This record gives sequence, structure tokens and C-alpha cells, in this order.
Amino acid sequence: MKKLELIRGINSLFNKKRLCSTNKRKETDFFITTPIFYVNSVPHIGHVFTALLADAQNRFQKLLGVTSSFLSTGTDEHGMKILQAATKNGMQAQDFCDKISIQFKDVFQEMNIDYNVFFRTTSIDHKKSVQHFYKQINDRGYVYSGTYEGWYCTSDEMFLTSTHLIDVKDPVTGKMKKLSSLSGQEVEWTSECNYMFKLSQFKDDLLHWLKNENVIKPKIFQNILINDIYENLRDISISRDRSRLPWGIPVPDDDSQTIYVWLDALINYLTVRGYPDSKFQHWPPDYHVIGKEILKFHGIYWPAFLMAAGLEPPRHLLVHSHWLVDHQKMSKSKGNSITPMSRIDSYTAEGLRYYLLREGVPHSDSNYSDVKVEKYLNSELANTLGNLLNRCTSTTLNQGQIFRPICRDTYRQYSSADGESLVEAVDGLADSVAEHYTNFNFYHGLEEIMTVLRQANLFLQSQKPWEFKNDEKRLSTIISVAMETLRVCGILLQPIVPVLSDKLLSRLGVSNERRTWHDAENNFIALKSDVRIDDVRLGDNTGVFFQKVKLEEPVLQAKESVVK
Repeated sequence: MKKLELIRGINSLFNKKRLCSTNKRKETDFFITTPIFYVNSVPHIGHVFTALLADAQNRFQKLLGVTSSFLSTGTDEHGMKILQAATKNGMQAQDFCDKISIQFKDVFQEMNIDYNVFFRTTSIDHKKSVQHFYKQINDRGYVYSGTYEGWYCTSDEMFLTSTHLIDVKDPVTGKMKKLSSLSGQEVEWTSECNYMFKLSQFKDDLLHWLKNENVIKPKIFQNILINDIYENLRDISISRDRSRLPWGIPVPDDDSQTIYVWLDALINYLTVRGYPDSKFQHWPPDYHVIGKEILKFHGIYWPAFLMAAGLEPPRHLLVHSHWLVDHQKMSKSKGNSITPMSRIDSYTAEGLRYYLLREGVPHSDSNYSDVKVEKYLNSELANTLGNLLNRCTSTTLNQGQIFRPICRDTYRQYSSADGESLVEAVDGLADSVAEHYTNFNFYHGLEEIMTVLRQANLFLQSQKPWEFKNDEKRLSTIISVAMETLRVCGILLQPIVPVLSDKLLSRLGVSNERRTWHDAENNFIALKSDVRIDDVRLGDNTGVFFQKVKLEEPVLQAKESVVK
């Protein structure tokens, strides 16, 4: 046993043979991933939400000052479901994958997902990586040949234990049949000769990793994994008969078997960092961001696979819940899937980014509502933020078109209770929002930002700066307090709405090098010290900050009308 650091600043004991990696990475690097998305269907807002969580965290870490950051995403393109979907559409599997993969890439680019790599499992590099990894765990004694029998679900791409099976009566035949409790799809009894992975040998290591490291966020998902390990941990099949599944990567030295699609897919996280070549570095990842439906694969199978190969497990899994429509899971059969492109056309990419991160919570399912989208965007982006910016930069109240730092003596002369309260709120905002962002609770961070912006609007309303056009010092003091609030909030909003934040900060004349998190923490400097800060000329007025949106026709969720 030896100490192995899995999370910054925390040391844990693990078995050296399974967990120790000779690979090094700097603690000032940041590495985050989305899952690679299955291309059996087109992208929906659930996929976008996952990517947004990773993108927002990555942008936040950059603002904190990490030396380098890396975000990977992409598409998972092997497996029976892909083969069936391609056949159903009258296409070759590769052609079908090409068609759907580009749709994911296009959506992520439209949504301004700032990824370093968009990865595809049909790449040549990935085949090399997967087969090398398979040889590693085989050579280390964790793979054996055996006959595997059980209930297999093609939709889930996995064998299911009794705890994940439900018995229902077929409404047409009247006969009983078994369904997967995970996907609701029918299962079939399967018996075939496969290669097996000794998952059962990793029980103690998995429990130690889960219990001692707080690697799973939110914690409710950690408990699900621990219970699953105690109740259902057994050796698993990691190959399929190639006559049944030709669309995948063959097992090294045995072309009669195809490597299990989930083993294939998970190894993408290694491939994107150069595995297995000498350039492989920056491992393990700080975060895998995943939906709760793939928790078992990332929280049990993946760390066990890595331990078997002598590599470190991920430092954290951020698990999020589902997006529902009318409180029902999205599905093609129900016709209730929300396609991102249609909403981008209606609300803009920045508007959709804001809504999903404002409304989505990791620990429980969220209900998509176009009515709520309209309310959030109009109330918070157009009114609360946009109107405040317009007031502060209008030629009516700011004839000189400058951002003037507050003079301490003048501020004391004209200070008010609501002004002092606002300054105090802004002063603590960056620290408070950082805590929420760090834990992927972006919705909480946005609540706090909007609370302060509303407070700034009330401050302007109560101080009535338009009545002091002939009292330049007083007018300037009032406007400067509001503008400093806007500057700080603009910096804090960058991970959420980067384009709108840039528009806001550019209008305020804030240079690119003055937009770090530290710059938000350093607020109202002239009130706290004798440092002299020069006036800054405002940037160009590019028009309406955020155009209000309006629903032009009844929407799926018209009953949803209250913003929480």
C-alpha cells in the first residue's frame, strides 16, 4: 500500500499494483470531460446541458487562473444500437455516424462550447488506444474467457441483474415480458462465450475510493453507487460475439469477439490525452461530467478498469439529473424532445445557455418550459441587467461617456444606507459565487448575481440620479456605484454567457486583461485605499443589450408559468 493523491490536497491509501500511475500532471492544470454522446439519435437539450456544465466550469477555472485547461467532448459511435439505427435509416453504419456526429458538433459550436477536442470513437487513434488498454488489463490478469448468461438489453448495451428488471404484460399478446427498469426497453435472455473482466476483485478498492474521497457530486449519487457495489458487484462481460456485433473494435488476437461498447467508449478519456503514446500526460481528469443514467459505468466500471490498468481513477464525477418536458422524460415516441437548434433560433444561444444553467440543478430533475425561458430572459437579462446597463451608460446620465472610479471623500459625503448595503453586497459577491460555481451549482450563483443587480436597480431608483444633472459629483457617485456593480457582475457572468458578458464589459471599457476572478474580488478599490484610478472611456454602444423574446404560438409547456 502507498499514498496516492486523487484529489488536490487529500492523500489516500490504495493498492500500488492497481492504482499507482507513473504519469505526472501539474496541479495548475485543469482537465474536464463530457461523456461522448451516443449517435443513435439527434442531440437534445439534455446533451447541451451536460456540455454547458463542463464548459461553464472550464471557463470558471480559467478565470481563477489555472495554467492550462482542457475540455473534451465528442460522440460514441459503436454498438448494436448504432447498427440498428443505421439499418433502419437505410445507411451504412459509418455514414450514419458521420451524419449524426456532425449535428452534435454543430450544436456545440452554436452554443459556444469551448472544447479542445471533439472526439469520435471511430477514429484510427482510438482503435489503437482501446486495443492497447485491453492488452494491459489482460496481461495484468484481470481478463478470462467464460460463458455469460443473462438478460441483455440492447438499448442499455448491458446485461441486467434482477434488481433492474420489471415484469409487464404485453398489451397485444397478453403474455408477460421483461423490461429494463433503466430504459423501459425489452430484454432478451442471452448466452454466449465472452471475455470476462474480474470486476468483483475491486470491491474494497471501489468502496475505499468512494467513501474516503468525496469524488461523487452531488452526494446522493455516491450512496447509489455504494449500495450497488454491495448488492450487485460481479464479473462482467467485456466482449460480444462478432457475428452478433460486427460494428465495433475487435478484441486483440481474437477477431471473433468485439470489445464491449462501454469499455471502448470510456477509453476515449485516455485517447484524448495521447494514450498510449509517450505524449500521454495530464491524467487523471479533474471531472467527468455525466448524466445520472450512466452513473454505474463511470462510477463502478470505469474506475475498476483504470485500477486494473495501473492508472488513477478520476478525481471527481459530477452527476446531473434529467431534463423533463411536462414532467415526463423526453423521447421520440412521445414527440416531446426539445431540439437545441429550434430554441437557439427563438432565444439565441446565449439565452438558451442562461436558461439551462439558471434553471438546471444537478441533484434533481428539471422541467423544461418555454414560458419559463421567456420569463427568465426578459426579466433578468433584458430588464434587470440590460436596463441597468442602459441607464448607467446613456448620454442622459453619463454625458461624458466615462466609467469614473468613486472618490472616497465624495462617496462619504453622499453615501446612503442603500448605497452602503449595495457596496457591501458587491464586495462579498465573488467569493460567494465562486463557492457555488466550484460545486457546479451555477443556478445558485446566478440567483446571487441577480439579487445584487436588482439591488443596484433599486438603488438607482431610490437615489434618482436624473434629478442631479447640475450636481456632477453626486450624479457621478451614484452612477459609479451602479457601474462598479455591473463590472463585477459582468466578470462573474463570463462562464455562463460569455458573449453577453463580453458585450457588457466592452461597453464599460473593461480591458480583456482586467476580466479575471481576481479583478472581481478587487472592487471599489478607491473606497478601500488611497490608490488613484483613472477614468475609463466607455466602449461603443452596440445597441440593445439583450432583445426581449416573445412566444408567438402555444408551446408544449404552456401550463408552466411561475419562475421558481
